[in-house]
Amino acid sequence: MDLTVLGSATPYPRPDEPASGYLVQTGTTAIWLDAGPGTLAELQRAIALRDLTAIVVSHQHADHTSDLLTAYYALRFAEDRPDRPVPLYAPRGMLEAMAAFLGPSSRTGLPQALDVRDLAEERSAIVGDLEMAWAPVEHGMPAFGFTFAQHGEVLLGYSGDSAPGPAVDTALAGATTVLIEAGTAAQLPTEPSVHHTPEEAGATAAAVGAARLVLTHIDGSITQEDARVRARSTFPGEVIIARRGLTITL
Repeated sequence: MDLTVLGSATPYPRPDEPASGYLVQTGTTAIWLDAGPGTLAELQRAIALRDLTAIVVSHQHADHTSDLLTAYYALRFAEDRPDRPVPLYAPRGMLEAMAAFLGPSSRTGLPQALDVRDLAEERSAIVGDLEMAWAPVEHGMPAFGFTFAQHGEVLLGYSGDSAPGPAVDTALAGATTVLIEAGTAAQLPTEPSVHHTPEEAGATAAAVGAARLVLTHIDGSITQEDARVRARSTFPGEVIIARRGLTITL
């Protein structure tokens, strides 16, 4: 299994870094994991659209979903479009949110492009040759963390956007590599926590027993090197900074 970073910026794309999006790939399976702005173009650098097995979105914030709107047109009209609706695993209401942005003629075509699966209704699915599982995490709105397993081995966990704590620990349990966001520089005592700091990302990686942490979605006030150092203060394993084009074999 390979993990390719399509983008990691927050909360909007930068000139050289799209927002959140990743490609989870085996020889026969390709999952577009979060669809932040700029990631559809990066996805097409890596695979043909016809080879897309499924799309997964962790929550409905725009920096994780907005490229779904243009993906609709790609999946309907691109020369290399898939020959069937692509499964979209998403929180409840994703289809309605997309329809609100699309004109009436496009809305009627949504089922031809996407086969929407409600993450609230199940907790696992077989996607190609991968076993995907998910659980709710804390982000102030419906949000989910994920694991991806192959041949029974949990190779990747993804936090989505999440506060640290028991919920995300449960969602990522057993993963050997974890992809965890560090979307805040420091927690504010007067505000509810909805993101990890780098130290908290490291602590979550340690709590779930991971060997490797890929730090992503880093708050813009923190340099990448500072984020790495801070994460290593709580995590003894390997720490990698996510960046566009990075591919890791899991």
